[in-house]
Amino acid sequence: MHEMKLESLITKATQLAEATVAVAAAEDSEVIKAVIQALQSGFGQFLLYGDEPKIYDLLGEYVHYVESGNIRIIHADSKAEAAELAVRAVHGNEANVLMKGNVPTATILKAVLHKEYGLRTGNVLSHVAVFEVPNYDRYIIVTDAAMNIAPDLQQKAEIVANAVKVAKAIGIEKPKVAPLAAVEVVNPAMPATIDAAALSLMSQRGQLTDCIVDGPLALDNAVSIESAQHKGIRSEVAGRADILLVPNIETGNVLYKSLVYFANAKVGAIIAGAKAPIVLTSRADSAESKLYSLALAICATN
Repeated sequence: MHEMKLESLITKATQLAEATVAVAAAEDSEVIKAVIQALQSGFGQFLLYGDEPKIYDLLGEYVHYVESGNIRIIHADSKAEAAELAVRAVHGNEANVLMKGNVPTATILKAVLHKEYGLRTGNVLSHVAVFEVPNYDRYIIVTDAAMNIAPDLQQKAEIVANAVKVAKAIGIEKPKVAPLAAVEVVNPAMPATIDAAALSLMSQRGQLTDCIVDGPLALDNAVSIESAQHKGIRSEVAGRADILLVPNIETGNVLYKSLVYFANAKVGAIIAGAKAPIVLTSRADSAESKLYSLALAICATN
């Protein structure tokens, strides 16, 4: 069994080759807190783009990290300029992780998708969230809870591929993927079941590699062996899923927030599918969650 604590991602991040994180609009107390915690944990170098006096102010007693070279501050006159400069740094290989600071998501994504200096690869960008759920024996990866609104079959296949890469980066060699639906049978009136069945077949035929996909599965039968056995479902994935593929953004959003607020799960999340991992945490996320997201991003660069 691999260690299933998000804390272990921090340990792993400290053992990897030094990664540099470009932060767009770093003038945010929670972001600075996560940057300082990362440096105290022993991983990462940081390029902080944004309002230089404000960033210095927020660093306060930790300004010595600037003097030691772990942090470089680059002034930007606006949030849009900070986003552009941070994305350009990753595009030019000065940094290998992008992190959103105090800047609207739309602004940073506009820079990420820029034809000239952006980070597009031709793949779908998707949100991959890794959860440590109390009293649960493994990570649960939820995708896509934040980027793709109503993905079609091809997009779902790419979302799976992105999540599989992240799963492998954190030590899950051949992740089991459950495309979620409300039922286990294919029902033409429920498109999620048709996509799930198609993805399962794509997996069997080798179109989706390095993973096992089986569905449709309802949530209980994806994560609980007892529930799957009770239903008489025989599958390598049922009850053992590592990756939960949600049919749409509403399902993903509700599942993500249910795990955090009802189950007290810890989470680290990144956007995968671009040239480099993107840490796109929301303002409501704790500094701890931002720290786990940074560690996950650094693990995913390798």
